[in-house]
Amino acid sequence: MAKLYFRYGAMGSSKTANALMVEYNYFERGKKALLVKPRLDSRDGDYSIRSRMGLEKEGILLEELTAMEDPAIRGYDCVIVDEAQFAVKEQVEFLVHIVDDLGVPVICYGLRTDFRREFFEGSLWLMAWADVIEEIKTVCWCGKAATCNARIGEDGRMIQAGEQILMGGNDRYTALCRKHHRQGDLGPKIIGSAAVPG
Repeated sequence: MAKLYFRYGAMGSSKTANALMVEYNYFERGKKALLVKPRLDSRDGDYSIRSRMGLEKEGILLEELTAMEDPAIRGYDCVIVDEAQFAVKEQVEFLVHIVDDLGVPVICYGLRTDFRREFFEGSLWLMAWADVIEEIKTVCWCGKAATCNARIGEDGRMIQAGEQILMGGNDRYTALCRKHHRQGDLGPKIIGSAAVPG
C-alpha cells in the first residue's frame, strides 16, 4: 500500500543526500523513481538536485509534476521530492492524490520549520497529511540534537527576523539545539584546529 512520507531535518542533516540515495536504491533494483524539487530551489540550477557532499542528479520541477497526466505518473515506482518545505498546499494535495488515487509512494524531504521556528507552508501540510513522519537527525555544536535552523547575517551573528525564504547553504544557515537557538548562540568559531569563542 502506497504511503506519503515526510522525512524532515534541520539544515545539514543530509536530507538531499538521503533523497539521492533512495533514488539510487530504486535504480539498483530495476525500479523507476522520479526525483522532483520545487522551482523556488534554483541554487544549483533549475533541474539539478545536489547534496552538500557532492552527490547530484537531474530531476523535474514540482510544478511540472503537478501538470503530468496520471498514466505518466503511474509509470514510476516512487516519487521523491526534495526541498518539500517550499511546496504550497495545493501541491501537497497533489502528492496525496498520487499516493491515494494512483498507488505510487511519495517520499518528501525538507525542513520542518524556518529560522524563526515557524512552519513552512509545505511542511505544515505534510505534517498534517503524511502517513509516516520521520526525523533525520543532526547535532548542534554542543552535541545535543539540533532541531532548529539559525540564519546567519553578514556580521556572523544570528538573525531572528526577516523574510521566511532566503536561499543559502552553510554560509547562511546552521543547525542548533532549541536552547542555543533561543539564546542566539552560534557556538565557538573553528579556526584551524582551535575553537575560538563566538
